[in-house]
Amino acid sequence: MSEYVLLYRSTAEAHHAAMGTPESMEKSLVKWRAWMADISAKGCLKSVGLPLERGGNVVVGRQKIVTDGPFTETKEVVGGFSLIEARDLSHAVQLASGCPILERGGSVEVRPVLAVPAA
Repeated sequence: MSEYVLLYRSTAEAHHAAMGTPESMEKSLVKWRAWMADISAKGCLKSVGLPLERGGNVVVGRQKIVTDGPFTETKEVVGGFSLIEARDLSHAVQLASGCPILERGGSVEVRPVLAVPAA
């Protein structure tokens, strides 16, 4: 089994639609909890991860230029992440395909974690 990071991306509009009212937030969280429970029951959830704030800064280059927000030039924002274990990339993608963010037009980026040999 290898480790994979799932990066959850969506637009501000889609995020607001899912989380903008107490009712929509509860409905969304029920789906997320069920999906996470399914991955966990399969023995593939290594870390639920954490949601991320929508804002922040980016530090760029040798001059260490700081710009507002990690999303100044894009419409989608990484809203959170999880760490899973899967047999291979195909299996990780299969697990990601059940993510509730896909129902509201978001995406899940599946990235293998680089295996670094112990020192």
